[in-house]
Parts: sequence; structure tokens; C-alpha cells
Amino acid sequence: MTKNRMPRRPLMALSVIAASLLVAAGAQAAEKITLQLKWLPQAQFAGYYVAAAKGYYKDAGLDVTIKPGGPDISPVQVIAGKTADVVVNWMPDALAAREAGVPLVNIAQVFDKSGLMLTCKKSSGVATPQDLKGKTLGVWFGGNEYPFLNWMNKLGYKPDTDIKVLKQGFNVDPLLQNQAACISTMIYNEYWQIVDAGVKETDLTTFFYEEQGVASLEDGLYVLDSNLKDKAFVAKMAKFLKASFKGWNEAVKNPEEAAKIVVAADTSGSADLAVQKRQMENVAKLITSANTPKMGYLDPAAYKRTISVLLSGGSSPVIKKDPGDKAMTHVVWDAAAKL
Repeated sequence: MTKNRMPRRPLMALSVIAASLLVAAGAQAAEKITLQLKWLPQAQFAGYYVAAAKGYYKDAGLDVTIKPGGPDISPVQVIAGKTADVVVNWMPDALAAREAGVPLVNIAQVFDKSGLMLTCKKSSGVATPQDLKGKTLGVWFGGNEYPFLNWMNKLGYKPDTDIKVLKQGFNVDPLLQNQAACISTMIYNEYWQIVDAGVKETDLTTFFYEEQGVASLEDGLYVLDSNLKDKAFVAKMAKFLKASFKGWNEAVKNPEEAAKIVVAADTSGSADLAVQKRQMENVAKLITSANTPKMGYLDPAAYKRTISVLLSGGSSPVIKKDPGDKAMTHVVWDAAAKL
């Protein structure tokens, strides 16, 4: 009887080999995705970092590389060069890029409210939009200038004639050093840099683009049109959306934990926990769909409103033609919702 038994050691060895092969197969099966952010690691992108840190991407069978942005990095150029599968971008820049020949398509809209604002010192004499005439105004470029130019057109102000446009770096120095009456800020970032520098909130005048009727959609996820013809790509991106939304839902519910994850992800060591927590709390206000079935869903009405705003630039519109529904799709979002 014992002659027919296989020795235990060979059996154990075979089990170890089989297990190793399964692990190797699992590792090989992980689908690679590269995400290009619009800016440096900060709570503006917390959902993606949370999804990575908590293993949501890994659980979905994905191997996601998150590439930080920076002052010299254009998400449009990165994806056009095919060194990223998906990018975080603002819709004005994405639609302008599409019209210029880079066929970007929105597959999800994480931020459904705008956090962009123009922040002014009251001492500059600015209390209403009409007071902006004749003033020096700090503006971000690299695609971020489009909402501002559209607003000025709505007011009837021409750059270099009615207002002076200062090409603003990604800091608040022009306001602190009185080089400009107003500068571009985000409610979750630069505005608080001004306050942290010692300027009282009561000494500031702020104009939210949302309140001025010229807000456009900001942080959304974009891919190249051609990739959407690939069913495998759509399926992969659906997994990415589901895992990312889970990360965002967690970040909104627990801003302190999200801030800690962002700080840990910042290899420069410059991220501050208190600052990132405050930023996450303000970012959460811009994601009203978080922890609802509509998380990340691009509202067609908001999409059309943004296009209308961008087309209404008078002699200098951000885009010249309405892209119709070609610049957006719910195909990936719908697939993610079914997972």
C-alpha cells in the first residue's frame, strides 16, 4: 500500500511551485495604467493617492502609476505623447486642445463645482468687478487663463487696454508684494497661502468664478478618443474609475487620513499635514457627488454650460466650434457603475 504513495516532500514542493505560479500569473495579469496629474502631489488629487495607498487599484487588478504635474508639465502634451493613459485636466484646456488637434474625451468629472477665484486686497480699491478696470491682475497661463479671459470679455474689458494682465507664477507673491491688485487663487490652495502669509481675510475681496457666471468644469479625467475604440481599454479604465471613486469617497469622509496619505506620497517632503487637511476639507466642497451613486458622473447640462461659456469669448473665444458630444462619453462611467 505504501509503495503507491507519493512522498510528502515532492507534494509540498509541487504545491509551493503551483502557488508561486499563481502569484506570478496574478502579477502578470495586473493591467498597467499611467495617470498624469495637473499639479504637484496635494489634496487636490487625494482620491487617487488614497486608492493607491489602500490597495483599491491593486484589488481591481491594476498597476497604477501616478505622475505628479508641475509648472512645466502640460497634461495635454503628456497624453499627446502617449506617456500617460489618462490625465487630470480642466475642461477649458481640454476642449481647446481638442480643437487644436489633440482629441481628448472626458470620461469622468470628479469636481462638479469650481474652486477658482480672483483674490484682491481691499486696499487696492477693488470691491466689485467694475473696479477691476485699470488694475493689474495676476493670471495663470498654460491653459488656466481661459476662464479669466472669458470673464473679462463678459465685463467688456480688453487685456492691455482696460486691464493689465500679469503672467502669474504658481505662487501668491504678486499680491503680497503689491505687484498686482488681484491674483488667481484656488479656494483650497493659494487663497490660504495669502492668509497664512499674514493677510487678514477681512482685508481681502474675493470673486468666485462660479458666482460670476463664468465658471467652467475643472478637475476631470480625460483620455484620447482613439483609445475608446478598444474594448479592453474601456474595461481597464472602468476598473480605474471604480477604484478611484472609492478613493475619493474615502478622502471626502476622512480628510485627515487623506491628508496623511498625500503627505506620505510627496517625495519632496514639502507637504504639510495641517495644510493638506485644510485643502482636503475645501476640495470636498467641490465634489458634491461624493458618496452618492453619481460620483464622477459628468452632468450633460454642466458640460453644455461650460461649452457655452467658452464660446462666448467675443472676438477671442476659448473655442470656436461647439464639439457637441464628441468631447465627452459616459461609456466608461456606465461600465464602472456595473462592476
